[in-house]
Amino acid sequence: MLFSQDLIRSLATAVDLVNTQLVTVADLVALIERRQVGYPDELTGADLEAVRGSREEFHHVFIAPDQGVERLNKLLGRTRLTLRLSEYDGQRLRLQHHAGEAPVAEQLTADCGLALAYLFVQGEQTRLRTCAAEGCSRVFVDASRNRCRVYCDSRTCGNRAHAAAHRARRRT
Repeated sequence: MLFSQDLIRSLATAVDLVNTQLVTVADLVALIERRQVGYPDELTGADLEAVRGSREEFHHVFIAPDQGVERLNKLLGRTRLTLRLSEYDGQRLRLQHHAGEAPVAEQLTADCGLALAYLFVQGEQTRLRTCAAEGCSRVFVDASRNRCRVYCDSRTCGNRAHAAAHRARRRT
């Protein structure tokens, strides 16, 4: 499957949203600044709660993709999503989405929901994974060619799991 740069960015936003602990409004500000999502001058506790609600729904899409279509339809139904084809600097056409002046939760829901929906339309929902490392519950999208990725990060969880397996083999 060919992943466009826009899709990669939106899927990374979905993964970041699900994996980020959103305890305070400052946590939300850090997330949306890191993911470069536009937002009003001041975010409130109501914004935080709305984003947390979407975050939980997206988490369920990753851990139970068989129920993903229903959840994604519910999430996308909450947005005022506008789609348009656009071309920048002579590059190929891109399908862009816009949630207007919508609250930040609606913008995140539209961006992440559409990206995940695209995976489902392409029959690629098996790429939505939860880390296989013991004690890690982070999610990720397996964008590898052979769909063999099992850890959220090979440098941390993967390395830790491989080192533990090596130590276990040496003990026997």
